[in-house]
Amino acid sequence: MDFSNLLGGLTDPAADTDADPAAAAAGVQQLVDQHGGVDGLLQKLRAGGLGDQVDSWVSTGPNEPVEPEQLQRALGHDTVSQLSSSTGISIQSLLPILATFLPLLINHLTPRGQAPQPGTPENQPDLGSILGGVLGGVLGGR
Repeated sequence: MDFSNLLGGLTDPAADTDADPAAAAAGVQQLVDQHGGVDGLLQKLRAGGLGDQVDSWVSTGPNEPVEPEQLQRALGHDTVSQLSSSTGISIQSLLPILATFLPLLINHLTPRGQAPQPGTPENQPDLGSILGGVLGGVLGGR
């Protein structure tokens, strides 16, 4: 898969806002913080019907994709609207970004196939630096 233009390809050219990677990272950080950490976010996504996908992201096998619409249903309209408002990224642009990066990020945060335990530093990561590393590694390999 060619990741060189990933963010550019994810943004809706008709949208009024740009999908700034820093704003998207802040949105993912907000999601994690809002749900009490990585473990809480995983529980929310599982409860929203994404158990098979989430389990694949946590496992050491291949990641199952998630559709933006599935993610919106799992997170809930209020959560998605709040994220869109706080990041300045339209919902139409935000959901595809989240659907692409959440599997990669969760996979990165669970290298041994287990979710971080509540109350541990791994459960409340600094996603800005992690996403910078992931994006740098993904986008740097053009």
